[in-house]
Amino acid sequence: MQNIDHTIMGHIVDVQGNLLTATLVEDEQGRVPTVTIGDEDIAVGQIGSYVAVRQNAVHIIAMVTRMTEQESLAQPSIETPGDETASLPFAKRIARLTPIGSINADGLFGRGVSQYPTTGAAVHAIAAKDIGKMFERFDAEGFEVGALTTHPSIRVSLHASNLFGRHFAVLGQTGSGKSWTVASIVQKAVAEMPKAHIIILDLHGEYCWEREGVRNYAFHDSIVRRVDARTLEVPYWLMTYAELCDLLIDQTDFSAHNQVSAFKEILQTLRTAEGRNLGLNRTTLDTPVYFDLMKVKEEIEKKNAKVPAKKAGEFKDGPLTGKFDNFLMRLDSKLGDNRYDFLLQPTLRNDSASLSALLRDFIGLGDPKVAITVIDVSSVPFDVRPTVAAQIGRLAFEFNYWNPEYRDFPILLMCEEAHAYIPRETVSQFAGAQKSMERIAKEGRKYGVGLAVVSQRPHEVSETVLAQCGTFVCLRITNPDDQGYVRRLVPESEGDLVSVLAGLGRGEALVLGEAVPLPTRLQFDKPNPSPNSDDIDFYNKWKDGPDDLDVDAIVGRWRNQER
Repeated sequence: MQNIDHTIMGHIVDVQGNLLTATLVEDEQGRVPTVTIGDEDIAVGQIGSYVAVRQNAVHIIAMVTRMTEQESLAQPSIETPGDETASLPFAKRIARLTPIGSINADGLFGRGVSQYPTTGAAVHAIAAKDIGKMFERFDAEGFEVGALTTHPSIRVSLHASNLFGRHFAVLGQTGSGKSWTVASIVQKAVAEMPKAHIIILDLHGEYCWEREGVRNYAFHDSIVRRVDARTLEVPYWLMTYAELCDLLIDQTDFSAHNQVSAFKEILQTLRTAEGRNLGLNRTTLDTPVYFDLMKVKEEIEKKNAKVPAKKAGEFKDGPLTGKFDNFLMRLDSKLGDNRYDFLLQPTLRNDSASLSALLRDFIGLGDPKVAITVIDVSSVPFDVRPTVAAQIGRLAFEFNYWNPEYRDFPILLMCEEAHAYIPRETVSQFAGAQKSMERIAKEGRKYGVGLAVVSQRPHEVSETVLAQCGTFVCLRITNPDDQGYVRRLVPESEGDLVSVLAGLGRGEALVLGEAVPLPTRLQFDKPNPSPNSDDIDFYNKWKDGPDDLDVDAIVGRWRNQER
């Protein structure tokens, strides 16, 4: 690190735990001069830039998070006419600094600050080459994703194991570049690690889509497979007993306890019989073996029917007659809704033997093998998506939980628009998805299952899931509620850095956590190819767009639930 006087840019005047305040050195005209180190001119006080604070044995690294001016006792020299950088009369420039780590006796950077400076400590500018050294230690086990915003010549790598193995979140409002950033991260990761296993839950068809028979992928064809959630067929018989109860039984029904009891008995009988056919030693209510849903309906109808009376040919109400009316109505309603066909009436996954083929397609081991599986949920109705998300989350976890080689086969599940099915509040409709994703967040690391949460509404996402994320990729966020929520989630020493989020450009992010050696403001490389997430061009389309549309075709797609 440089340690000579011409690198000094100011002095500490206030120390408050995780916040340092410094006054900046000014020239005779009251201007903050540019610091020159070697051939590099460093603009003092840039938001998001790094500085060094030195005082005897204390040597810490801080980030500039705010610049302001306050009244000074002495008036500076006369300002230069036309100089837009001159200070206001009777004003002093003040920089707010957030400490992010220390330099030890060997010159190595480490997170955390054990010894703080006192007032009067010198604040030094840092040369690009010294900043680059702090990022070098992650290069060996990382992959490049972009460049420092304040020093575009410095490339930034994310530590792969820390990013994917300890979960991460990509947070930012609409238009900030979330899909752009996700595509860039995945493209760079697979280029560096071709044996990756990534599953993307794509709610809006942004990463793989088809229009008029033409396929467009945000990833090269050789590394990705697009799977329509409906054709993937994650069938009902893979659901747990609790999930099936949530799907088929209205817990507010006065006879719900009778329905739960009867359904439990029937399900155990059917799964046990199938387990014997497969030679299983033990079969539980949750064992993933096939059972016929129509047989469940038949048995429930028997229990719901009238019973023979004493007089031949006559029937009377039995103890359970009519108790299952709502159960049968609920089941018939879903069986009659073609939106549920992929779940309740599978044509491909209709026996126990089909599970292996489903899992191979799911994790990219089908023919051909691919690194990325994009599960397109855009054609699935909104009210069914939580059920699909629950199943996909559970499949990802269960696969590696029972995989003896899980340490050699880590999996990443990326959840786009996570707030749509992993909400912060507990709602019965989302209970299954919440449970699946929270289980991965809390236990997935032990079994090589990573979770990536992507959302434009951070404060609406499950706090349990976000609290388990080791890295936060924060794009532009202007909503005060979202900013406050993110500030509470990140490490306390880095909470003050969240204030820079409102000024970030598209694809620019503040990365906090374990995947970077220090909090980093970086510009992600533009993905190639790009996802289908660009804003609609209202101006040109309203000038030169189509004069007419095939409305009959639109109605047909709507009725058939086909996009």
